Amino acid sequence: MGETPGLRPAGSRKGAIAFGAVALMCVVAGGLVAAVTGPLHLEHGSWAAAYLVLVGGVAQGALGIVQYFLAAQRFVGWRVIAELVAWNGASAAVIGGTLVGNPWVVDAGGAMLVVSLALMFRTVHWRSAMSGWVPWGYRALLLVIAVSIPIGLVLAHFRAP
Repeated sequence: MGETPGLRPAGSRKGAIAFGAVALMCVVAGGLVAAVTGPLHLEHGSWAAAYLVLVGGVAQGALGIVQYFLAAQRFVGWRVIAELVAWNGASAAVIGGTLVGNPWVVDAGGAMLVVSLALMFRTVHWRSAMSGWVPWGYRALLLVIAVSIPIGLVLAHFRAP
């Protein structure tokens, strides 16, 4: 059964739903971390909360959901799983490496985030299902995150004990 232009099969929504659900969990987790940061005197607590909300929640949710609408082909299968695993594995490594003071673990997380960004770029690539500013905005957000990765990695090495 072929796809009608502009409409996607119900199964292809699962990837967007998965990204949205994981992003929402990261935002909630970030809020919980922020709530306990002060009372527990967590040294990197506010940073971890911000990372969970901004990178794990907002950026992941925006990129993961928007690519569903931009992808010229069906948005399901191994690529969605690989993007989710790479993005969230990267976030776990960055947060974990920062909390234990190991910048090499943060570097591994940064590398995994680059893999996820490359997969997301490839999913949409140049043949987008939409035209106009939305695909360019999507690519710009990918670029902003990609540029921020080496900056964060350098800062992790400077902050390391």
